[in-house]
Amino acid sequence: MSSTISPLAPKFVPELLPVPGVNFTTAAAGIRYHGRTDVLVMSFAPGTTVAGVTTRSLCPSAPVEWCRELLKKGKARALVVNSGNANAFTGLKGREATQLTAEIAAVALGCKTSEVFLASTGVIGEPLDATKFEGALTEAAGRLVDWPWLDAARAIMTTDTFPKLATAQVLLGDVPVTINGIAKGAGMIAPDMATMLSFVFTDAPIAAGVLQDLLSKGVKNTFNAVTIDGDTSTSDTLLLFATGAAKARGAKTVKSVDDPALRAFRHALVDLLADLAEQVARDGEGARKLLRIQVTGAVSKKSARRIAMSIANSPLVKTAVAGEDANWGRVVMAVGKAGEPADRDRLTIAFGDYRVAHEGARDPDYDEAVVSHYMKNDVIDLFVDLGLGRGSDRVLTCDLTKEYVAINGDYRS
Repeated sequence: MSSTISPLAPKFVPELLPVPGVNFTTAAAGIRYHGRTDVLVMSFAPGTTVAGVTTRSLCPSAPVEWCRELLKKGKARALVVNSGNANAFTGLKGREATQLTAEIAAVALGCKTSEVFLASTGVIGEPLDATKFEGALTEAAGRLVDWPWLDAARAIMTTDTFPKLATAQVLLGDVPVTINGIAKGAGMIAPDMATMLSFVFTDAPIAAGVLQDLLSKGVKNTFNAVTIDGDTSTSDTLLLFATGAAKARGAKTVKSVDDPALRAFRHALVDLLADLAEQVARDGEGARKLLRIQVTGAVSKKSARRIAMSIANSPLVKTAVAGEDANWGRVVMAVGKAGEPADRDRLTIAFGDYRVAHEGARDPDYDEAVVSHYMKNDVIDLFVDLGLGRGSDRVLTCDLTKEYVAINGDYRS
């Protein structure tokens, strides 16, 4: 957790209302950090359903494997998240640590071990001493509350410079429900069906299968369209919990993805995921500029996504943005290397409202002074049109600065 807040941080922190059926607290277990909370403990009402997406890394963490097994049942009563140690690449000891952590939490919170979801973030390759949770979780279970959510968001931070929260109030049918979300992530961000760590909660009564469908579709153009450095974490986990507490106010359980009552909820969920995803991009390690990349004119959406990611993950493009240089040559390079259909002589590139390249050459109206002034903005919009078809996509990233190197060069020190 950095002491210097990103200049791209949101100007205000949203006020999150309690979610009926969700209680939580934070604790200091001393996993890696001293003098700060490093554990988030959450308890859910009986009947809570859960959905999730996790990393596609072939070297997943022990908590990721644990959650994958539990997601098959679709039920949850607790969540324990620790920062400072990812419990990844820890072999048999890692699996034993997840089992012991879940057992400790189950006793403390009065539920089954198989109802305890786990997530860990931090250093890879160091064994996690789960015995440190014993006193912390037992003590924490006696002081669970339903607010303030800011404490929960802060507890899961590592190199993040600000807590990431989002909220929405929406109608499920004609009954108002709440959706709250928190996230962490600043580096090793190139998700594939997940993000670093993100947790979303609602009091809506929604069956686990429907919840999974909503989440799997919701991440496609939100968390899966964000990259900081092109590196997918071993620990990427996104979980969505639905307590069903709104049934007490007349809400009917949603058992079908085609239920008309889901219409507003679905849109609100996607908007919330998009909000959290952008906050992750704004907190990229060492970031000074948010880069929004829009690719149009591709042969398909899939092709547009690959080209956009090629641009977003290019160190040369990202350093050019950091240097406030509208270097369209680097954008051309990134388009050309993506391995997708492209025609140099149909390519158009613009930064903001200023077209810099058109039909295979520098735009005849290009004004370097005007474009250079635009590049001083905190948020940069890059538009690339391939002129080949109707495929389009949008991804978010940030610039690449010396601070990124400094943060990651000293990460384990």
